[in-house]
Amino acid sequence: MKKAKIAQYDSIYNLGQLKASGYQSKSVKEEVRNNLIRTIQEKENPFVGIMGYEDTVIPDTERALLSQHNILFLGLRGQAKTRMARQMIDLLDEYIPVIAGSEVNDDPFKPLSRYAHDLIAEKGDDTPIEWVHRTARYGEKLATPDVSVADLIGDIDPIKAANLKLSFSDEKVIHYGIIPRSNRGIFVINELPDLQARIQVALFNILQEGDIQIRGFKLRMPLDIVFVFTANPEDYTNRGSIVTPLKDRIESQILTHYPKNIETSLAITEQEANILPAQKERVNISDLVKRIIEQVAFEARSNEYVDRKSGVSARLTIAALENAVSSAERRAIIHNETSTQVWISDLTGIIPAITGKIELVYEGEQEGPYQVAVNLIDKSVRNLFIQFFPNPEQAKKRRNTGKKSTEEVAVNENPYKMITRWFDGGNHIELLLDMKDAAKIETLYQVDGLYALVKKHYPHANANENALLMEFVLHGLAAYSMISKKSIDGKLSFNDLMGSMMNFENLGTEEEEEEDI
Repeated sequence: MKKAKIAQYDSIYNLGQLKASGYQSKSVKEEVRNNLIRTIQEKENPFVGIMGYEDTVIPDTERALLSQHNILFLGLRGQAKTRMARQMIDLLDEYIPVIAGSEVNDDPFKPLSRYAHDLIAEKGDDTPIEWVHRTARYGEKLATPDVSVADLIGDIDPIKAANLKLSFSDEKVIHYGIIPRSNRGIFVINELPDLQARIQVALFNILQEGDIQIRGFKLRMPLDIVFVFTANPEDYTNRGSIVTPLKDRIESQILTHYPKNIETSLAITEQEANILPAQKERVNISDLVKRIIEQVAFEARSNEYVDRKSGVSARLTIAALENAVSSAERRAIIHNETSTQVWISDLTGIIPAITGKIELVYEGEQEGPYQVAVNLIDKSVRNLFIQFFPNPEQAKKRRNTGKKSTEEVAVNENPYKMITRWFDGGNHIELLLDMKDAAKIETLYQVDGLYALVKKHYPHANANENALLMEFVLHGLAAYSMISKKSIDGKLSFNDLMGSMMNFENLGTEEEEEEDI
């Protein structure tokens, strides 16, 4: 542990100097409370980068810390529970004094360990002092079934006993676990239900009295710790649960949640996604594509094939955005293009990010993770399409009314009529997933009425935006079953709906005839 050079205490290296300085000890919960009060008064945000919690989780957390409570963050995966806990470090004092060489950060004025008591008795005011930075006062443990009481609290160290030639009844042979070593700091246990019940029971006395119990030692060590626990809802997993008496001793239980709107979700993904400078320079990604990616997570959280109890992490959209940019970058590298944009067809590349971030119910497993991911993208396109263009469902209804008057035709004109008529005429287009941008744009312009529709609704769009919106229209019409879309061998094929169905039927007939032969 290095000696810290601190402005007001840069010459304080022993207990006598500390006493003369007028330093006053305070508990870690008092530190956090005082610093939080100052932060609130100065209109500062104690949880920088945490979005969507401004009116819910953050106020609850501030109330808990002002009350000097231990905290349980309860929520599904990917809801920033651990990040909230880690940012509490900034609410600690920058430096605190400890007895030099202490394993448990002994307060010079309130020593806990036998080592500290003996050192003070021996050296008095000459007892050496060290200054510990707040970043060294944070402990974290991921709860797993193999975690033991010795890991968390401590045990007898036979090697230490042998080296020091002490009996096992001497306190100096105790090897302290991670909790005592986090004394005068913040200690976090992630995924608390995964701790075995007997290990959870060992925490009772620490939370209630601040004491630790190791083997047969009569220890009285009132630890000074802010405990923060994180957990998924108890019904999420069969691996375990929080035992009721332990839950009762955690004063504040705070429920976390996913972003409640697309705007918040967009901001989180933008902040967290690791898009390299070289990728940003080469690849442009539009707000439209970003919104489709965010919509995938919202669709997944309500999808019948996805297990809602497991949740859909915000990491899904972060990984998906990174994959989408990399898909466009890969295509640019293949064709030696200096710049490109993320097309709707590039969203095929985000499927691995989706399948790895969702857990499926039985029906979803039967459908298959790949197909579920494809369906989620299609539903996202469908739901966002009507925010950019007229609702195709309305066009379908008008088409089926059969009204022929001039007035009706003028009012209820189908904006997609020219496009669907082009496909109905036996035309089709194929978009290779790795085709050059120029070739893709040229192909899109072959569709009658496609450019005119986009230009009508977005007259100020530039050439690249026009092309992206043209592709979006095709995907949107396919999502609303006005044309067909098939993905085969690295290409997307857009066709008329009925013709595609007839071809499928003919294909089946041909196969049957071959079998008969």
